[in-house]
Parts: sequence; C-alpha cells; structure tokens
Amino acid sequence: MAKQLYNTIEDEIRALKKTRNAVILAHNYQVGDIQDIADFVGDSLRLSQEAAKTSADVILFCGVRFMAETASILCQDKTVLIPDLEAGCSLSDMIRPEDIRKWKSEHPNGVVVCYVNTSAEVKAECDYCCTSSNAEKVVRHIPEDKELFFVPDYFLGSYIKTKTGRKNMELWKGYCGTHALITSEAVDKLRADHPKAEFIMHPECGCTTKSMHLADQVLSTEAMVKYTHCSPAKEFIVATEVGILHRMKQQDPAKKFYPASEQAICPYMKLNILEKLVLSLERMEHEIRVPKAIAERAILPIQRMLSIV
Repeated sequence: MAKQLYNTIEDEIRALKKTRNAVILAHNYQVGDIQDIADFVGDSLRLSQEAAKTSADVILFCGVRFMAETASILCQDKTVLIPDLEAGCSLSDMIRPEDIRKWKSEHPNGVVVCYVNTSAEVKAECDYCCTSSNAEKVVRHIPEDKELFFVPDYFLGSYIKTKTGRKNMELWKGYCGTHALITSEAVDKLRADHPKAEFIMHPECGCTTKSMHLADQVLSTEAMVKYTHCSPAKEFIVATEVGILHRMKQQDPAKKFYPASEQAICPYMKLNILEKLVLSLERMEHEIRVPKAIAERAILPIQRMLSIV
C-alpha cells in the first residue's frame, strides 16, 4: 500500500500522533519547529509533571536522554520514545553512580540531592531530585543538621548554597558546556549596549559566580518565559541556551530579546528535528525504558521532589 501523502511534515506528525495515541513533550531548548508541534513545552519540572499525568499510550520526548528516562521512570506503563538516541547531556555524563556511593560510604548520615540532569542510575543512588526551578525549595526542605551533597552542577549548587546560606553543602564540580560559553565579559558588553534591558540568567551559567549580583533575576527556563511576559520591560538580555528565545518572541513579539551568547547552542538538544519525529512515531523506534530494578529506586527521589513542589 502506498504511503499516504501529507501537505506538510507537521500534518504527518499530527496523524501519526493520533494513530499512536501519543503526546509530544518538548523542552524549551528544542528548535522552534518542534516547540510548535508539541503538546507541551516547558522546563524539566513541567515536562516531568505532564509525563506523570498523561493518559497517552506513547510519550515522544523531544529533549535529551535523561529527560526521557525520567518520563520512563514515572510512566512504566507507557512507551517513551526519543527522536535521536544520541541526544545525551555532557553535564549528566560528569557524575557516575559510584561517585554517589563513595560519598555515602564516607557520610552515612548525609543526604544527596541530584539535579534532574543525571542518569537514571545516578538518581537511583540519591535521596532527592531537583530542577533549577525548585532546587532551593528542595534544599531548604532538608534538615540543616544533615550533611548535603549536591550533584552534578557546580554553578547551580553554588547559587543555591548562597541563597540558602547552607554551610554543610558539598558541591560536585560538574558543569554544562553550553552554559559555560556565556561569559561575564560578554554580558557586560551587552548591558552597556542595551542599558534599558533587563538581565535574566539561568543558574547553570558558568558566569553565575561573577554576574549573579548583576542579574535582575536568576531563573529557571520556565520562570524566564513567564517573567519576560509579565515584566513591563521591553528589552531583555537572556543568559541561557538560545532555544528559549523562540517562545519568548512568540509570546511577546513587540519585545526585544538578546542572547547573552549566540554560541550558547546545545548540540544534543539540536539533534532532534521534525523528520526524526516522523520516523520515531512511524517505526516506534528509539524507546527509552529504564530497567524495573533501577526505576523502582530512581522514582523515590523524583517523588520526593514532586511532593515538595
């Protein structure tokens, strides 16, 4: 039988989505075409919440591997697909399960908080998970007399340590290679060139320690989108991966948005393209399924996070 012809690739994706009873989740850093076709666009926290409550049979997660793993952990009865299996995360790769086990052996009464940018195997060794939008709330929830190990993002951890004033908080020295491309020198120049612009930054930025005090707001990606919409300002310098500018411009076309670095492009996020969405749904390929033994342990820190939010 000849393959049905569609007017656009978007029409083909919509038809496949209906056939598969699928929902498409897209992170804020995805290319604009994918954000436009998605059922839900957001940061890791929102997408985790949407994955947990969806009634769809199939979740096509347009993000990176650890995000699809989180969806699989929360939805063991669903089929979770990712458009490209090579969509990994350099930050996630910087911490291993044995690193967590070693710290716990040396701090038997300590608590480990992992950023959501970690593998399922790492989450399974941790006590709490967090995202950039709720990391402060999660850390404040943990009794102050408990030694705390925050992994893997050093800059997010440094920001939260400063915000909470917590002394007994050890930080793993991982970082996001994309956010590391955003420098305080570039931000200073943009602020000089656009003196009326508000400066908002993601706490993963490598320049957090130098530029945090200059930022009008330090926010998660989802909070950035909401903030720029509600703020009376007409111009913004945005320090995070450039994909987020798509939603901001759609939401407020009359406002101006300047990326803190034009080079802040995540190569893993950009592996996903519309043609790969078609193939994934058509062939039901690139399934992410976390083994039950790992999922049963990894879901605990995620559930603790979701109960605090």
